[in-house]
Amino acid sequence: MIELIFVVIILGVLAAVAVPKFTNAKTSAELASAKSDIAAIRSAIMTERQSSLVRGIQIYITKLTPTTASTMLFTGDGGTPERRLLNPGIKKGTGAGDWSIVSDTTYTFNSGKDTTTFTYNPADGTFTCVSGVNECNKLVD
Repeated sequence: MIELIFVVIILGVLAAVAVPKFTNAKTSAELASAKSDIAAIRSAIMTERQSSLVRGIQIYITKLTPTTASTMLFTGDGGTPERRLLNPGIKKGTGAGDWSIVSDTTYTFNSGKDTTTFTYNPADGTFTCVSGVNECNKLVD
């Protein structure tokens, strides 16, 4: 019986140490995914810009998502001719690790703790972190 008590105590200590590590791993994975998304978005903007220049279009894409009601974000402007970005895009959501759209040029990333705001500037093609300073530092190197 005493051995069983010691086993239960040891398992309790191990669980107390392991559970916070798993929580941190999930948060780290969501931040790594967001960093990857940001890099892909920025790369897609530049790739689309280069393709447009070849076709004689001198301006950056005007918006990154056709409408604020779109369920897939960062797919392109939806115009004619359509200027495409990511295929299939990033699914819009409201949970931790999800992106959402506020306006044609404003997007948010929900880290679970904070919401970080990004803006797209069609004048120069920049996709910039503008609020959530702690999260900006974590998301944009």
